[in-house]
Amino acid sequence: MPDPSGFLEHGREVPKKRPVPVRILDNREVYERTSRELVTKQASRCMDCGIPFCHNGCPLGNRIPEWNDLARTGRWRAAIEQLHATNNFPEFTGRLCPAPCEAACVLGIGDDPVTIKNIEVEIIDRAFDDDFVVPRPAEFSTGKSVAVVGSGPAGLAAAQQLARAGHAVTVYERDDAPGGLLRYGIPDFKLEKRHIDLRVEQMRAEGVEFACGVNVGFDLSAEDLRERHDAVVLAVGALEGRETDQDGRELAGIHQAMEHLVGANQVAAGKAPFAPIDARGKHVVIIGGGDTGADCLGVAHRQGAASVRQLDLYPMPPAERDEDRDPWPTWPVIVRSYPAHEEGGERNYGSAAAEFIGDERGHVRQMRLSEVTVDKSQGRRDVIPVPGTEQIVPADLVLLAIGFAGTEDQQLLRQLGLERSRRGVLDCGADWQTDSPGVFVAGDAHRGASLIVWAIAEGRAAAAAVHRYLGGEVALPEPVTADAQPLTA
Repeated sequence: MPDPSGFLEHGREVPKKRPVPVRILDNREVYERTSRELVTKQASRCMDCGIPFCHNGCPLGNRIPEWNDLARTGRWRAAIEQLHATNNFPEFTGRLCPAPCEAACVLGIGDDPVTIKNIEVEIIDRAFDDDFVVPRPAEFSTGKSVAVVGSGPAGLAAAQQLARAGHAVTVYERDDAPGGLLRYGIPDFKLEKRHIDLRVEQMRAEGVEFACGVNVGFDLSAEDLRERHDAVVLAVGALEGRETDQDGRELAGIHQAMEHLVGANQVAAGKAPFAPIDARGKHVVIIGGGDTGADCLGVAHRQGAASVRQLDLYPMPPAERDEDRDPWPTWPVIVRSYPAHEEGGERNYGSAAAEFIGDERGHVRQMRLSEVTVDKSQGRRDVIPVPGTEQIVPADLVLLAIGFAGTEDQQLLRQLGLERSRRGVLDCGADWQTDSPGVFVAGDAHRGASLIVWAIAEGRAAAAAVHRYLGGEVALPEPVTADAQPLTA
């Protein structure tokens, strides 16, 4: 049973962060390793509720109260077994997921919620330390072959589940190493790439083959793919960046955020001598107030930017949940600060770019911005400038972190006879199968840009559907359905 008084004796406490002056000099992870004493105290705050709403908050249905109590009592092998029962990659989710489980924590009704994701990270880190993470190859072969296109969290999850079910799995990745956005989209200060390498090593030992540097649709046609494999899983993400149409958009020095992040990650990995988009000595403006914008902010600090300004269309949210608008256990709209915000820069809420201003060589040098209000009363988003609030700020580098428009328009889709929906993604039936027989979809390619925990959940569910399609007799876990939605108000 749980500690009956743990939540009364201990307040919420998260791991310490490395000092700002130190961490901006490198690309190592911001957070320090959690001590065993801290994990024990924080896990003891879990009340093992009769109805654990954290389960519902988590798309994977993680057995959170179970592994919390196992961590509290030091039963680390049992804890990782419970964690791995629903989540293939807790080392990723524990570092990158915004933790909807914590927003749904019952303790959060009247107190700060349990530090679920921090406990999750410590369980998996200890499991790797103690060699509890071992390959689990299938005991037999089904004789069936599956292609997984894309090696982000959805593709990796689908591949691991299918390989463990006895299918021959090949993961095709156009980059030079597996991981998708985990590899070159997420900065190392949030996820050091050794975590990906350890998991890929396990998957190789389980029989998964990785074909990197292969752009399916060009290097390998859809016809060839179908000839080689009995089923195909598309986990190609949703990487088409949203655009802006302000005057001056054509100026040099204005880039999609992912262009900035990918180049910086390649430098951090030792695969490029310098970043093609470097913030060093520049006045940087990041348009967009979400996760991607914060990633660009942290990278700009490490590159030595002269100044960084981040624009967010919406007014500053409240610090705590508004029970009338976002009642528990829904995901609350609150102000969310990331470690990068502690490192410097300015955040402008309720602000938007009005015009980009360039020099005689056609390079952006300034930006005209204004305060704005956002009106959604007519069923669309109308951004209305506030008169008299315009100002001109320096801007040598502008990064567009305003979200993603969906799956990229790519030759592979045309070869498979698939079209993107109005949302820019690939539709599927309840069995995760697209309109192209034997071709399944999972993750952001189906859902649109979303959370890593949803990607893993959809990868696992799509794998279960492929397994059934190939005649599998023993069912695989299915954490979500194809039409599952986040727990929001």
